[in-house]
Amino acid sequence: MRFAVIAAGEGSRLAAEGIKEPKPLVRVGGEALLTRLLRIFRQNGATEVVVVCNDRTAPAVSSVISGEVRLVVKSTPSSMHSLWAISPYLAGEPFVLTTVDTVFNEQEFSRYVADFCCTEADALMGITHYVDDEKPLWVGVEEEERGERREERELLITGFYDTRTSKFQTPDSEFVSAGIYGLKPQALKVLERCIERGESRMRNFQRALISEGLKVKAWQFGKVIDIDHASDILEAEKLTK
Repeated sequence: MRFAVIAAGEGSRLAAEGIKEPKPLVRVGGEALLTRLLRIFRQNGATEVVVVCNDRTAPAVSSVISGEVRLVVKSTPSSMHSLWAISPYLAGEPFVLTTVDTVFNEQEFSRYVADFCCTEADALMGITHYVDDEKPLWVGVEEEERGERREERELLITGFYDTRTSKFQTPDSEFVSAGIYGLKPQALKVLERCIERGESRMRNFQRALISEGLKVKAWQFGKVIDIDHASDILEAEKLTK
């Protein structure tokens, strides 16, 4: 299975707080963020990893990739456009996508990948109760009962929202997006239509998956941390111990 990493951000908030390394090389648990992701992906059966970065981060990214990693260098206006830039290399089979600054529990991620390989859904999105983003994407879910046992019940995603409270959902959402996306080939067709309409932002692509009738399920992670500030590095260190 293919995996992909969006590493196209500038890391301006980290730089403003005195972090000199480009974001892909920021170290957590003794590893650069990108190196950690590549290792985890390999351990979970990656046949190829596609990484997209901009011109400024390209030297840093190039310094830590090898082997099965395909690098695409392109400056883009949003994460959705970064996904579009690498979509030709992901078409035709399922893939898992994260951003380079996403830090998660490795054992949870392995279970997530195994479940994604078995799901009949068009997409399996990581969600979490832990909120560390200034502008989190809230996720509305409903339980799909497949049997009497709790573990046989899965979560269907009903919507993606900019605020926890929305007139379109009841009750308020308990979850936010974890920035971990498992996508089947038909999801890229939705992405293409988003690009044709001139849309932007990953969250609008996710909304389009729902509005166009794809079956999108959720997979609950524990704590997932995005490395946007220096303080996030300390929290991520605790998570990786």
